[in-house]
Amino acid sequence: MQDKINAEEIFSVVDENGNVIGKEKRSVCHNGSMILHPVVHIHIINSKKRLLLQKRRMDKDIQPGKWDTSIGGHIQYGERIEEAVLRESREEAGINVEIGKLKFLEKYVFQSEIERELSYSYVYFYDGKIVFQESEIETVNFFNYEELKQLIRGGKTTPNFNKEFELLERNKVF
Repeated sequence: MQDKINAEEIFSVVDENGNVIGKEKRSVCHNGSMILHPVVHIHIINSKKRLLLQKRRMDKDIQPGKWDTSIGGHIQYGERIEEAVLRESREEAGINVEIGKLKFLEKYVFQSEIERELSYSYVYFYDGKIVFQESEIETVNFFNYEELKQLIRGGKTTPNFNKEFELLERNKVF
């Protein structure tokens, strides 16, 4: 259910409680307007307690070449959170997430220099096959806790993921 204007994605505009108060083009939401729009983040963790990260392609407009959350994406206008979780999981990792096994972590506002997002963060334990979206992702890899800390210290992760990592630590996921 993607609403597009001239082939550009349309995002819901929300208040800090997640209530939809309008809609706007992706380009406007990402141009420094600080219009609050919702996103989902799904952290894939395997039975060895290793977290899947995706490395963003160098041609991405935001944070190229950085390691980022396992799965993440915008909630399209008219789309429910669960629908976005299912769509993004299939698109980015080839995973059919079972909603009942998804663990909700937290909802929070994240602001960067160009955008403001209402983030819904989840954890999903999974040992199956990963088929990543090559058009948006350079590669994927599983990392243990210490490797993740090294990536963060080395500046190799996105600011969004750094915030997400704090949530994972606070919720004692590792």
